[in-house]
Amino acid sequence: MTLTKNIIITEITNKLGFTKHDSAGILEKVLEIIKKTLENGEDVLISGFGKFCVA
Repeated sequence: MTLTKNIIITEITNKLGFTKHDSAGILEKVLEIIKKTLENGEDVLISGFGKFCVA
């Protein structure tokens, strides 16, 4: 199985009780923050998950 945005949105909705619309907004904002950080040449470290960087 491939983890997609829609699956993540559904998980947020089911586990946290947000609406699908709000869950999608939360995910989009998180991804936007990560993307902008990487575009600025900075690394993203999510403790317990991994480190993202542009080489």
